Amino acid sequence: MLPCILPSKDRATLLAIGIIRSMKTDDFDFHLPDELIAQFPPVNRADSRMLYVNGKHADLRDATFRNLPDYLKRDDVIVLNNTRVVKARLSGVKSTGGKVEVMVERILDAHRARALIRASHAPVIGSTLLLEDKITVQVEAREQDIYTLCFMHSQPLIELLDQFGHTPLPPYIGRNATVCDENRYQTVFAQESGAVAAPTAGLHFDETMLETLRTLGVKIAYITLHVGAGTFQPVRVQNIDQHVMHTEPYYIPAETVETIQMCKSAGGSVLAVGTTSLRALESCILANDGTLVAGTGETSLFITPGFRFRIVDRLLTNFHLPRSTLLMLVSAFAGMETIRRAYRHAIGNRYRFFSYGDAMLIDSQP
Repeated sequence: MLPCILPSKDRATLLAIGIIRSMKTDDFDFHLPDELIAQFPPVNRADSRMLYVNGKHADLRDATFRNLPDYLKRDDVIVLNNTRVVKARLSGVKSTGGKVEVMVERILDAHRARALIRASHAPVIGSTLLLEDKITVQVEAREQDIYTLCFMHSQPLIELLDQFGHTPLPPYIGRNATVCDENRYQTVFAQESGAVAAPTAGLHFDETMLETLRTLGVKIAYITLHVGAGTFQPVRVQNIDQHVMHTEPYYIPAETVETIQMCKSAGGSVLAVGTTSLRALESCILANDGTLVAGTGETSLFITPGFRFRIVDRLLTNFHLPRSTLLMLVSAFAGMETIRRAYRHAIGNRYRFFSYGDAMLIDSQP
């Protein structure tokens, strides 16, 4: 297996001349018992278990999320994604009477959005939908599975969603969203509305944990990456080099850049909370010739084993779906064999998986 520091362009060259084989989606498959898919959050946010994984030494340790401060030191930085989940799920009917379910994937402006639509027959371009018995929507365009919709109301789209939409729980949670989910499928530091899926690693944090970290001297920084519905889309190709990654917008404030630069200069480590924070930081570095700069961007970065991480030293994440781009990302960060061993350990020890599940802290440092 190739070391995780191999630059992406070098990997592409070696693929082209046949020195290494292209990885397959099957390489990232595993069997997960249904009962380990968390259907509800823990009673308290910070009550989750946490598996510590040292990618350098393949060391595994069972811990709890409340142990997180034990792995950090003064002047380390944790980077949180402060995106806020919108009520992106809407139900209704087509003009022909057929039922539809709309999942807003990305808000484009005050009245238009990209969305996934589930229906027995795909709606026709130019047709209208009536959602939640209140909202008239015109289907403007379609590109593969994504539709462009125009919400034909004077009221801004974000207000319509807040008033009539439902919390967009992931498809593997087999129940309808409740009032409780409106709070628990949202981080305590959520500020910037725009996500249609939660940055789930951040769900473990409560105000007590944040204050404990501040007291320890750990610096807390924020980025914004609006998670799209594409995060749940399966990898449909067998050769992962042929997969086309979805695009998500991100924003990195100047204060975050300054905090990270000071940390690195002092020999500290950067802990990305969630794959979204990691992708925003690493995407910015790649887009700016190795320099972290403040500002907005779009990322379609697909991280697979062989990727060279330039800024993130540690990753706090949840356990991910089989055959998913997120499992490929953590395999790149820790090493494929280490992640396989970690997931076998987690399943054998009854860790809870996915959005409302337990956490994994991956350390890439010696």
